[in-house]
Amino acid sequence: MLADLVARGCAAVTAGAQSLSILIFHRVVSERDVMRPSEPTVAEFDWQMRHLRRSYNPMPLLEAVQALGNRSLPNRAVCVTFDDGYADNARIALPVLKKYAIPATVFISTGFINGGRMWNDTVIEALRGFEGSQLDLQSLQLGCYPTATQAERLAAVDGILTAIKHLDPEKRAERVAGIAALADSLPDNLMLTDAQLRQLADADIDIGAHTVNHPILTSIDEDLASREIEQSKHTLEHIVQRDVRVFAYPNGRPQLDYSTVHRDMVAAAGFEAAVSTHWGVAVPASDRFQLPRFTPWDRKPLAFAARLALNLRNRDPLARSTALS
Repeated sequence: MLADLVARGCAAVTAGAQSLSILIFHRVVSERDVMRPSEPTVAEFDWQMRHLRRSYNPMPLLEAVQALGNRSLPNRAVCVTFDDGYADNARIALPVLKKYAIPATVFISTGFINGGRMWNDTVIEALRGFEGSQLDLQSLQLGCYPTATQAERLAAVDGILTAIKHLDPEKRAERVAGIAALADSLPDNLMLTDAQLRQLADADIDIGAHTVNHPILTSIDEDLASREIEQSKHTLEHIVQRDVRVFAYPNGRPQLDYSTVHRDMVAAAGFEAAVSTHWGVAVPASDRFQLPRFTPWDRKPLAFAARLALNLRNRDPLARSTALS
């Protein structure tokens, strides 16, 4: 298959380079969702995982990080991760992961499990059913957005999320509540339940923490940030009855969404590794508490394979001059 040849060709160039690809996903949907067009369908996720199994070496995250640290990582090592804790991770993604024997890590924001809804999902779902040609949010200090077409509704969602993402959590919640009031009803089954979390853990899917309320850590004070990090760990350990050893920073951009202060909080809380969203592959000199991640969002197998293979050359821009410790 051409996609496999592309992966192997690029990997041959980087053979012995000791680099780790960590892929980031959020949801896997049963069919294309017009309000979430970037999320892979189950059919797309299936061929993506098939490609990983054929052309790469899928590994559990901590096992891969430890191997990278002692320079025993196999060629084309890759890890699969999911952020936030969506129910379809268990309902739709898990059967595909099992089919191809792909290890994975799911990072959970504990404040939304069991019927909760993340703030960005509230915005998306409120606009999904909005029928007006213009959305006036001036009373919420968010301006006006044209919404006559699907493209305009998507642009409105992007504009609103960008405008409120980095607000103080209380101010953000106020604006989201105002947007939610526009909808007749909103879904309460988007996120994982305790039972589904245990199902994932029992299937050897690693459970990681992603704070309680998914705040941008740089937007809150340090005491609250520390509680968000520690409480998510403790809650998940109580639910799945096993150690939670890995963490993902909300939004995840170094120095913009979290700082070295938060990095040190994560280490002090007892985690063994943490992932961000800066692009690249981890190398032995990477900071195990700021590991890069990447996902090619291509809908065609060849493009997916090519972009993933090319990323093998994108060395972690935060890598230190010293080895992982």
